[in-house]
Amino acid sequence: MIITIIYEEFLFFHELSRDWIDRKVVYSTLLLYRRQLVLRYLSISSSVLTNKKVIKMSRPLHRGAPAIRVTSSSNDLLDSQVKEQTEKEELDRNQSSHRSRHRLTMLLLKSSLVVIVILALTGSFWWTLSISTSSRGHIYHSSRRLQEQLVSDLWDIGELSFGTSRMKEIEFCPGELENYIPCFNVSENLDSGFSDGNEYDRVCRQGSRQNCLVLPPMNYKIPLRWPTGRDIIWVANVKITGQEVFTSGSLTKRMMMLEEEQISFRSASLMFDGVEDYSHQIAEMIGLRNESNFIQAGIRTILDIGCGYGSFGAHLFSEQILTICIANYESSGSQVQLTLERGLPAMIGSFSSKQLPYPSLSFDLLHCARCGIDWDKKDGTFLIEVDRVLRPGGYFVWTSPLINVQSSLRNKEKQKRWNFVRDFAENLCWELMSQQDETVVWKKTSKKTCYNSRKSGSGPSICSKVQDVEFPYYRPLQNCIGGMHSRRWVPIEERATWPSRSNLNRSELALYGLHLDELNEDTANYRIIVRNYWSLLSPLIFSDHPKRPGDEDPSPPYNMLRNVLDMNARYGGLNAALLEARKSVWVMNVVPTTGPKYLPLILDRGYFGVLHDWCEAFPTYPRTYDMVHAEGLLSLESSQHWRCTMVDIFTEIDRMLRPEGWIIIRDTALLIDSARVLTRRLKWEARVIEIESNNDERLLICQKPFFKRQPS
Repeated sequence: MIITIIYEEFLFFHELSRDWIDRKVVYSTLLLYRRQLVLRYLSISSSVLTNKKVIKMSRPLHRGAPAIRVTSSSNDLLDSQVKEQTEKEELDRNQSSHRSRHRLTMLLLKSSLVVIVILALTGSFWWTLSISTSSRGHIYHSSRRLQEQLVSDLWDIGELSFGTSRMKEIEFCPGELENYIPCFNVSENLDSGFSDGNEYDRVCRQGSRQNCLVLPPMNYKIPLRWPTGRDIIWVANVKITGQEVFTSGSLTKRMMMLEEEQISFRSASLMFDGVEDYSHQIAEMIGLRNESNFIQAGIRTILDIGCGYGSFGAHLFSEQILTICIANYESSGSQVQLTLERGLPAMIGSFSSKQLPYPSLSFDLLHCARCGIDWDKKDGTFLIEVDRVLRPGGYFVWTSPLINVQSSLRNKEKQKRWNFVRDFAENLCWELMSQQDETVVWKKTSKKTCYNSRKSGSGPSICSKVQDVEFPYYRPLQNCIGGMHSRRWVPIEERATWPSRSNLNRSELALYGLHLDELNEDTANYRIIVRNYWSLLSPLIFSDHPKRPGDEDPSPPYNMLRNVLDMNARYGGLNAALLEARKSVWVMNVVPTTGPKYLPLILDRGYFGVLHDWCEAFPTYPRTYDMVHAEGLLSLESSQHWRCTMVDIFTEIDRMLRPEGWIIIRDTALLIDSARVLTRRLKWEARVIEIESNNDERLLICQKPFFKRQPS
């Protein structure tokens, strides 16, 4: 028993030296641990003493009660007395021997406990001295490689002591899964009877996830810093060939300049003027002077359907217009993968059979430039979905050869298709604002009375309250007009323009059941959090990853990150704080399906967000985010009785995160301890950091290493 206790104490202090690097943590932990030792000592002592009493009380029962015989024989009486005297002496000798063994056991136990406490106090004293010179003055106290050699040696000893019982590391995925996206399996969908494009749909089957670590391509390189990386990417990082670039008829593909190892989207290119002129044309068709007036017209968020490679959104980014690209899953040459590699917002999304995972009335403008969607198919159901996610007074911009009047007149089939789309849009209460060449712009009505003024039987009906779900999560497409029952039906021209839109007033917050004090507290909290995150990560990044050859010196505010995935965004506080701190980074705000539904609030503040179930794979390609942030997500999943394991969630994080990317997890101390153990299986470099203002929570800061694929 004593050896077991000593072994357990060694493991505890080994973990302490490996994980907890703040002197306050060590000191408070030692105080707590000394109390636990005392309790264990008292428990063991009490158990031993109790057992001793039981033995003393029960001994006559085990020996049996002596029989009493009444006899007149004196010899019998003498024999009986002698026998009883002998038994009594034997009992005393046994009890004396037992007391001696008990005293020896207690002495050894006390000695071992004293040695452990002395070692703990001595270790904590020298540990405190070693870190006192490097403690930080911020809320977070940490050092990345504190006592690295000592910890490494202790860990080696610990692993030897564990032997075969040590937790097995998660294996790397096979090479063919370098672009692996769970829930998108074309061959399985075809076997299940999907066709007509539905085989590319997202289908999350039970057991479709593979818990392995996706390795990057053979010649993968870390993306260039933002904003250089927005216009120049490494060819080896994406699944596209030079032949595909040159043979494609897409305008956005022809805009690319293929160099020896890079694909360039340089603004100095003559082809880039095509996007600038195109954006200027759309602004004029809406009635604006140019695209810089989009903000004044109430346009802040754009959903770009079939975006090519994000050039339209990249051009508008400098105008503070947030454009998110969605496109179908592609097994090769993906638009979404290349757009994300440029550091621009994108995710896999399809109009083929299901509603998008966005609330109704979410976007100011929807854009489709040769996006490959036949809007006249399925009785106009795709256009109904566009109407659902479009805000009142919002715009739908469509560019297609089908719109060309001269071409349509020569082709009766094209003319028939164009007439259907035009008439259906009118029945949706869209106003045709302008039509030029191959581009047309519609404006969604701002008045609900328009729907009642339509002719009877013309166009789709209005959804009932049961059908009009504000938070659809990949539901089948509806053939009725949605969003009509939402309290958020507010025309874009009546909303505050950006950036004032992000600060909602009391009456606006009341629509979401939120008080102004709650939002203000959340905002103030994240201001501090972002400041400390940045001060914590900056020295680590610049000390551990010096400037690579060819990299330019980053200018303030040091654009270390291009994008952040916030796995439990709540009100979008992290997004707001990053923008307020003038960080050139966009945030994918994710609202879990199991948590409070504040996604409409996030979208109405002018940010981008999506609904998602973290027990399923996120619809994105591997290596697409520079940082993943999760505050309270583990507690949320724990409250749902862990519908999936922590391993499932963490392997998905690893898949989405680019090599050398960062993970910040904030949660309860107990869950962080469990997560810390799991990081070893994932091969992440991890450290636990105390939060001075909250003793019940911890930060887990991790970095994903860059494992290069070896030639086979």
